[in-house]
Amino acid sequence: MSTSQTAALVIVDVQAGFINEHSKDAVPTVVRLVDAWSAAGRPVVFTRFYNPPGSPYERVTGWTDLRTPEEQRIVDELAPYVPTAAAVIDKPSSSALTPEFVRVVQDAGWTELVLAGIDTDACVYDTAIAAYHSGILPWIVTDACASTGGPEYHEAALLLARRNISPQRLLTVDDLLAGRAGPLEGVSRDAQDGR
Repeated sequence: MSTSQTAALVIVDVQAGFINEHSKDAVPTVVRLVDAWSAAGRPVVFTRFYNPPGSPYERVTGWTDLRTPEEQRIVDELAPYVPTAAAVIDKPSSSALTPEFVRVVQDAGWTELVLAGIDTDACVYDTAIAAYHSGILPWIVTDACASTGGPEYHEAALLLARRNISPQRLLTVDDLLAGRAGPLEGVSRDAQDGR
């Protein structure tokens, strides 16, 4: 199995309840990434966060959003890709590495996770760190992530990611898809185009 086939794209929590003035501009970039990755025949996973009553988020901070089906739904722009996804993981925690997702990763033989989504400073970062500690190589697609808290939180998370998982694990959509960095590095253009 080639390196490119051991990597899955994980779209973290691009849900209606996480879209605001700070995060909305990342959605077209995420769609572009999903479209290109899917067209190349590579696996895509979507995660959906839900916040059950009595969650730590409610008990500690008083945050009670992401409880309704409307808030939890994956944004309309990505909805066409959900039926063909390798998996859709519902999670009540920031990290996507739930027991269910760990089984999916192991069964598929994925050794790398390419992460994009919302919030950079919460669910994306926490998933990257959990993957790293589990022996899975994380990548963060910086321009396909955003924080509902604003750009300063997005940048703070990337600063920590550079320190804790290495600057080489952060890349852009263009670098990833062109094979200049990430799990597609060195893959020929024909291979990237699915030929």
